[in-house]
Amino acid sequence: MTVYGYARVSTAGQSLYEQKETLKNAGAEMIFSEKYSGTTTSRPQFKKLVNLIEPNDTLIVTKLDRFARNTREALNLIDDLLKQKIVIKVLNLGTIDNTPMGRMIVRTLLSVAEMERDMIIERTQAGKIFARQHNPNYKEGRPKRKKDSRNTAIFEYSQTHTIKSTAEAFNISVRTVQYIKKLFIQD
Repeated sequence: MTVYGYARVSTAGQSLYEQKETLKNAGAEMIFSEKYSGTTTSRPQFKKLVNLIEPNDTLIVTKLDRFARNTREALNLIDDLLKQKIVIKVLNLGTIDNTPMGRMIVRTLLSVAEMERDMIIERTQAGKIFARQHNPNYKEGRPKRKKDSRNTAIFEYSQTHTIKSTAEAFNISVRTVQYIKKLFIQD
């Protein structure tokens, strides 16, 4: 009987470290973790874990929403694991068992989590619409690079040197040098 842990973050600003430490402290012997976009369903580490786990093993997650990004996916995963006689421990909830009450609690909590995510998206979109309507200079995304003095110096240097040596001289990536060259050449 092995105790596995699964940690997942869905945005770049989140850290796996805290989840992994929490899982270790809860008794996880092997921890699988991954970073990925919240809407992506490809989770290679979770697939490895599911293929490795055996009956009577335990799977620990810090929160129920670490299983999946929507209710249907999470319910299917939990049902599959429970059918395989896997013990599921959600640290902020307790042990999930294969009883009608256990399944009802899981469905309710997952529905609330999904609604919360949908409301965050809705508020974000409303904020963008408001900003567009009230700020004539509003632009989504990363601001465009400007032809400032530093970028001009990089471009001029790159005219007589290789892209790689320019990147090394200015302590920037090759891709940034290529981008700056393109910025100046397009005009």
